Amino acid sequence: MAERKLPVQQLTILALCRFAEPLSMLSILPYLPEMIESFGVAEDDIALWAGVAASLYSACECIAAIPWSILSDHLGRRPVILASLTITMITSLLWGFSTNLTMALTARVLAGLGNGVAGIIRTMVAELCPWKELQPVAFSVMPIVWNLGSIIGPAFGGALSNPYDRLPGTPAGPHFFEKFPYALPNVASAGFFLGGIVIGIFFLKETLPSRKDHEDVALRMGKRLTCRAHEGLRKVRYLFIPGNEDETKPLLSGSSSTMFEPSLGSESNDDILEEEDEDQKGMVTWRDVLSKQSSLNLVAYGLLCMHSMSYDQILPVFMHHPVQNPNDADVSLPFKFSGGFGIDTSQISTLFTLYGVASMFFQFFIFPPCVRRFGTLRCFKACSVVFPIAYFMTPFASLLPGTFSKEAVILLIWFVKGLCTNVAFPSSTILLMNSVSNPRYLARFNGVSVVVSSIGRALGPSIMGPMFTFGVDKGYVIVPFWTLAVITALGVIPVFCLKDPDEMERENE
Repeated sequence: MAERKLPVQQLTILALCRFAEPLSMLSILPYLPEMIESFGVAEDDIALWAGVAASLYSACECIAAIPWSILSDHLGRRPVILASLTITMITSLLWGFSTNLTMALTARVLAGLGNGVAGIIRTMVAELCPWKELQPVAFSVMPIVWNLGSIIGPAFGGALSNPYDRLPGTPAGPHFFEKFPYALPNVASAGFFLGGIVIGIFFLKETLPSRKDHEDVALRMGKRLTCRAHEGLRKVRYLFIPGNEDETKPLLSGSSSTMFEPSLGSESNDDILEEEDEDQKGMVTWRDVLSKQSSLNLVAYGLLCMHSMSYDQILPVFMHHPVQNPNDADVSLPFKFSGGFGIDTSQISTLFTLYGVASMFFQFFIFPPCVRRFGTLRCFKACSVVFPIAYFMTPFASLLPGTFSKEAVILLIWFVKGLCTNVAFPSSTILLMNSVSNPRYLARFNGVSVVVSSIGRALGPSIMGPMFTFGVDKGYVIVPFWTLAVITALGVIPVFCLKDPDEMERENE
């Protein structure tokens, strides 16, 4: 048997396609309130419409996820990814050039409906790398890309938006970006999308079993372009390094186009999926897609998305909330207090950046060795137990004296949560992929998982926001965090009902 190797080239191309999405989506966060205010929205309603914009995106993404996945089962993964990236690029520009609230919300609706990349890219990773010993590394690539986008995106949007510092409600000047002050970051994002689309057209290979051997003119052109580029580089090197021409040939001279030649790894998936040639055209039912274990995995994954997104969204609100004097008559420790940290946006952004950098470290250096040593399911179970403890402890950080001590403790708790998040998400993804009974159900199943995650990410913040307001009004800032801790504790139940895929295989044998 040939040595199994990670399909690095294809994963790199998928990562480039994936990077454009968080860059575009998260770059709007720094200027979103100001942009909505520029549409003439009353100051008291800005938060409401910002929430509506976020909810519309998630809701529409939820609606469109399964149709995109089903379409990829018929047309192939590659054309659907390229079409989705193109739509998202156009809607990004539409958002940036919006001149009123209706146009902006329409752009968010279209962006959500057009975003079919996440689930299909996950399917392609599973099809590119079906070997369990390599999956921890393969499935950690896309979260790393997302974390990178989460660091660069907000800084990118904040730096490029409103370059002429035009105040909301003031007349536009003669310059183009005075008339459209929020267009520049979206134009730049569209450039990243365009780069991903071009690279995908020429170098991304199809992984759908029934279409992966299909001849493609663009891929052949990509191979020729790569060959010519390698040949030109070889000649340039020969000019500057005189000597035997053989000494300047690349080590992989027999396959000069392999740098970007689409490859599914050293061992073809044909050996793994060979029994599907006749089956591929058969009707797929939801009973085939959703087994007991895959359904439990979906519940665990949906709850993970819900509480992780809720915590990350409510935490900056808590940190920005005014400090409460411990001697206040409304304070009755240890449970009744409603103070926050009272820090400004720049300090919160710094903490977010530190969290993002730490998350990348956890994803790259902690997750793979942990999974190799303890197993995917054990890691997921351990993280599911830690989450409610971290959420339970969070509000008490505001009782510490001094801003530095508060920030240090909340950052420590946040790092613990980040470590668990960056281990739990790829672990859950691996368990999701391995719970599918037949590889040809992967795309549809991933469509369902995107729907579940979108519902969780939309539902969580919509519940926790009102809970925070209610708790603070009653003098109990612990309410949203303890509610989240209870939900997360209940989420431990489906996690501990999951079975290890390897053990299931041994039982079946």
